Amino acid sequence: MKIAIEKGQDKTLLEDGQQTVTITDIEEGSSEYKGIPFFAVRFENEEGYISHRFYQSPAGMPAIISLFDMAGIEAKEGKELDTKQLIGKEITIEVGERSYNDPETGNERTLKQAINFLAS
Repeated sequence: MKIAIEKGQDKTLLEDGQQTVTITDIEEGSSEYKGIPFFAVRFENEEGYISHRFYQSPAGMPAIISLFDMAGIEAKEGKELDTKQLIGKEITIEVGERSYNDPETGNERTLKQAINFLAS
């Protein structure tokens, strides 16, 4: 089997704590269990990367609005946001862990994720 390594795949996960990063990629999809639309953002710097999913749901909208605001893109009522505008934006994030129960197995899982988006 031949395995191609794409740009950036040799990087490790970012260390916990505050990190200044650039948004390098956006992928769109739907959650596996409830079909909720999301976009996954890849935050990257010289030290590594972290990916984070933003769910387009009432509970997820505050995080989405915060991300756009910190990237310098005004998010206000009645305005439609385009995730592609985020690519290349530099922001400061805090990297940390979150635990949850896997709906398929009921087992606890821990994810490393981005939280607390700050303007750079």
